Amino acid sequence: MKNNLSNIKKAVKYLNKNKCIAIPTETVYGLAANAYSSSATSKIFKLKNRPKRNPLIVHYYNLRLLKKDCEINKIFLKLYKKYSPGPISYILKLKKNSLISKNVTNKKKTLAVRFPKHPVARNLLKSLKYPLAAPSANISTKISPVTKKDVKDEFGRKVSLILDGGQCKIGVESTIVNLVNKPNILRLGGIPQESIKKYLNTNLSFKKKSKINSPGQYKTHYSPYIKIRLNVRKAKKDEAFILIKKRKKTSLNYFYLSNDRNLKKAAKNLYKTLRLIKKRKYKSIAVEKIPNKGFGEVINDRLMRASNFKWII
Repeated sequence: MKNNLSNIKKAVKYLNKNKCIAIPTETVYGLAANAYSSSATSKIFKLKNRPKRNPLIVHYYNLRLLKKDCEINKIFLKLYKKYSPGPISYILKLKKNSLISKNVTNKKKTLAVRFPKHPVARNLLKSLKYPLAAPSANISTKISPVTKKDVKDEFGRKVSLILDGGQCKIGVESTIVNLVNKPNILRLGGIPQESIKKYLNTNLSFKKKSKINSPGQYKTHYSPYIKIRLNVRKAKKDEAFILIKKRKKTSLNYFYLSNDRNLKKAAKNLYKTLRLIKKRKYKSIAVEKIPNKGFGEVINDRLMRASNFKWII
């Protein structure tokens, strides 16, 4: 589908009727609905089979609407000017008179907000009079979608409309920074935490274990529901082997996230590769040791969560 003006108008029409649609962002595709509507946002939870206590990220075009919903602080403005629009989300205090549906926040007094960079998402948000709640367009705990086809494979005709934005450029979810009280990182993502720490000139902590105050904090996430072994030197014959550098001797069971240890490229190809491995019906995945820095840290976080699927079966 070409995302011309008529398709944006069609998307607006569906959203105004409190329906869910799928939209591309630079991170992953999102399942979007009117964040001010309890009727619309309840459909997100139902379609995704998502626990209601897991809050949603709300996507804004700019600060105009956000100022009506959230309290803005100096650190937020500093990060916003540097990184937004882009793959970063912020936890802010919710104003008492905010129109955000209680479904979105699970009745919490905070809200996760984001300003996507993808042109299709921005054109859509610019055309609306409300922000969009938009978690990843997948069944809860499963692999996030990075193409229109991924969304279609996941939901079939259950989603009213899928706007096509090509393959997502980042390929992993946004970094989430908590800016309520003492700033800290709640989820690793599209902007490596070292970049944020350096920019703010502060030692932000990454809270691996904390209460569910934002999306992306569940122990099990992003999973192909296949056994995963991490930091492996040699894979078994019947295992899919995920690698980040091309080997001289290759094999049909080798899956390269990158040919030259480019961790940003590897992160972009992670979900695409996990879906391909699942499609080829492997029952086990081995992953070579990935440097735990920059986007490598993000990849390791996603694979660790993906490997936890056994706890929920």
